[in-house]
Amino acid sequence: MILYAITCLGIALPAFGHEFWLEPQNFQPETNTTLQVQLRNGQKFKGIEIGYFDKRIETFDWIQNEVRSPVQSRAGDFPALTLPVAQDGLMVLVYESTNSTVQYNTWEKFAGFAKHKDFADVEARHIERNLPMGRFSEVYTRYCKSLIGVGDAPEDAVGQDAATDLETEFVALNNPYTDDLSAGFLVQLFYQGAPRINAQIEVFERDPDGAVDITYLHTDQRGQATIPVKVGHTYLLDAVVLREPQEDVATALNVVWETLWASMTFSVPQ
Repeated sequence: MILYAITCLGIALPAFGHEFWLEPQNFQPETNTTLQVQLRNGQKFKGIEIGYFDKRIETFDWIQNEVRSPVQSRAGDFPALTLPVAQDGLMVLVYESTNSTVQYNTWEKFAGFAKHKDFADVEARHIERNLPMGRFSEVYTRYCKSLIGVGDAPEDAVGQDAATDLETEFVALNNPYTDDLSAGFLVQLFYQGAPRINAQIEVFERDPDGAVDITYLHTDQRGQATIPVKVGHTYLLDAVVLREPQEDVATALNVVWETLWASMTFSVPQ
């Protein structure tokens, strides 16, 4: 019952390592049908559905054929997005949350999260800043994208992803619905408009039966990485920035760390 109440409030659960993503009911809707997209929070590409609550959302837009439009949903909507799709072309959903905070009562909990997200130097940074080893807080923000291929056939879903001014984001350098992905799916990871070099990407791969496999890659000197993909599988990419919060944010929210979570979902056609 507690979990159900949290879900109805639309609150992103703040346990360490929990990903947040956009989950279309269908990654390849036909033109002149209705697209439904859920907000999901969980682990290992499985999680609870979060409702639409504008106080939790900074930005929620859809981009298609170079036109960007705001999502028109109402507070409490499940799923968070229901949208008639009237034209062919690649659709890119863009989502930015408002700030949320989480408290770590023990160092081990935070250290486990930092190790999982490949921040090996976090303990030295923490000690250097003379921070407490327990009962400290972090502020976090979600930056999510989803690629959806709209059309009556895969080749109809033409278009290309691009940077959308999120503070951190994945940009797809391939269109997964029209391009040849035999050599992999190429992405570029950005932070404050610049490529993130040697950053960890956690790749969640879900097969048609729902089984999930998790692998880890790192971006190259251009902030790029090639994701091996399989036909008929669905993917979630996740990458986290860990930084010291600005002084005004730290004071206002009583936090000592800040994380920015980038995610991207897409599917590979049969």
